[in-house]
Amino acid sequence: MDPKLEKNFPSRSELLEQAKRIIIKIGSSTVSSRETGLDHSRIEHLASQMSDIKKKGKEIIVVSSGAISSGMKILGKKESLKSIPLKQAAAAAGQSRLMWSYEKSFSFFGERVAQILLTQEDLSNRRRFLNSRNTLTVLLEHGIIPIVNENDTVAIEEIRFGDNDALAGLVTHLVDAQLLLILSDVDGLFTSDPGTNPSATRVPVVTEMTPQIERLASGRTSKEGTGGMQSKLQTAKKVSGFGVATLIINGKSENILERVFQGEEVGTLILPKGGRKPSRKNWIAHTLRVKGKLFLDEGAAHALLKGGKSLLSSGILRINGKFGVGDPVCCIDPDGLEFAKGLVNYSSSDIDKIKGCKSTDIENILGYKDFDEVIHRDNLALLNP
Repeated sequence: MDPKLEKNFPSRSELLEQAKRIIIKIGSSTVSSRETGLDHSRIEHLASQMSDIKKKGKEIIVVSSGAISSGMKILGKKESLKSIPLKQAAAAAGQSRLMWSYEKSFSFFGERVAQILLTQEDLSNRRRFLNSRNTLTVLLEHGIIPIVNENDTVAIEEIRFGDNDALAGLVTHLVDAQLLLILSDVDGLFTSDPGTNPSATRVPVVTEMTPQIERLASGRTSKEGTGGMQSKLQTAKKVSGFGVATLIINGKSENILERVFQGEEVGTLILPKGGRKPSRKNWIAHTLRVKGKLFLDEGAAHALLKGGKSLLSSGILRINGKFGVGDPVCCIDPDGLEFAKGLVNYSSSDIDKIKGCKSTDIENILGYKDFDEVIHRDNLALLNP
């Protein structure tokens, strides 16, 4: 783990300078607790720094947790909430107070804010994805800071993002941001858990998300939130695939955002992997939830991975799941690895009939042929190119 940046990457200061649109994810433990509710002074402290960043020509979108832990204070609950209805009630009670705190804090510094609540369905449906993108873009054009949170009052397990780290990653893609800042309750990624090992050292830079790096995440979650370092690294890995850097810092450190943009080497910087993918490919790869699997032979897997080809029926060995035309599926190579996602041109029942057959035989088998390809290359995204 070389703390120095590789030659083909810009320096930390260059990355920060080049980033014009920034996602700032603020964890529950940074701005709230179950015992005391929202920490209004901390929110004001962060709002002051974010306002300064915005005044320097940056566009800021805040993804903030804290509604549920704030709502728990209102409901008089101190222990973890088990049922979804109770969590939704806490979110409903806490979200308005969370937004009030942000609005009041930012107003001290002459800034306006807007609330955006999202569910997984908002980003997995292409039209709603574009509508969400347009709303956020227009707010930024008018100098308004969006405050984004998951819509916990209606979200259920099937449509949850899982945690706001994942949501922040998807919003990074949604608005084509150039940097993701994750404010946590630790100083970054360490070689081991600093809470139990005093000799643990901070990893300043991650140039590649290797299995060794991923194993450094202990999986520990904060008392207030649902995500831990493991969640943050998974989000950083996805964001890296977008061609975007992630910086994990301690949100409770004094003047942390100011220090970041003054060039102080704090936290852990995860560098991007390669160039940016087209927005549609990112949407397919990282936003859609697959409804089935296609198991491919070696030739088909190689054609997709190395040749930039479309997926033909002849390369499909078997399928799993039930899905319709246009649904997202994942492609599995002969080693059992999921390496691509795409939108299918045929239903699962029809693909089951034409698998292993040539494209010229599709019409004879099905009685029709709308496409030569099962997945066109324009509708296919590699997961680890």
